[in-house]
Amino acid sequence: MVSFWHTILALVWKDVLLEIRTKDIMISILSFAILSLLILNFALKPSPKTASVIAPGILWVAFTFAGVLGLARTFALEKDQGNLVGLMLAPVSGEALYLGKMLANLMFMLIAELALLPIFAVLFNMSPFQPAFLLVVFVATVGFAAVGTLFSAIGVNTRSRDIMLPVLFLPLVVPVIISAVVASSIALDRGPWVDMVKWIQLMLVFDILAVVLSALAFDQVLRE
Repeated sequence: MVSFWHTILALVWKDVLLEIRTKDIMISILSFAILSLLILNFALKPSPKTASVIAPGILWVAFTFAGVLGLARTFALEKDQGNLVGLMLAPVSGEALYLGKMLANLMFMLIAELALLPIFAVLFNMSPFQPAFLLVVFVATVGFAAVGTLFSAIGVNTRSRDIMLPVLFLPLVVPVIISAVVASSIALDRGPWVDMVKWIQLMLVFDILAVVLSALAFDQVLRE
């Protein structure tokens, strides 16, 4: 068990070092998310009365499409640099490889989301740095990264990998995105916890199923 987690941490550290050198994933996520947030803000022109209604949807649109762009780079970088075959030949289990890549993706997405929140706060005059809202962001991003890592591995070996990922992936994460938008709206309005907890529970169930099923299927997916 110790070597299993050591392998996962080694894989995460490898991706962190690669990202420090290339900065491909973080720059892609942040630039696209900021651009999406600015365009949607100026296009919809939310007033103080409507901001609390439409702001959560705008934020999760930015998170979603920026996240897809970042996930698309996960295995594309490995394949372009010839590392994908090495990962498959390494004496590690498919579950450890999946969890290492998924945790790295989760970390990159959370860093980008936290960096985007101050811009969101300024544009919509809202305070997103609340424990309830941050919990919603974390739980939703776990499910997003869990499914996205698996489908990134599926899409990397296809001819149209940049198109296949969103086409296959987005329909599956619709429950998480909808739950995140509703729960975020409640959290930002400082609504009652009881109204929010059912959406968080739905996301937690999705997260558990996504991580377990993706980890079991990952080795077969990567080798096909």
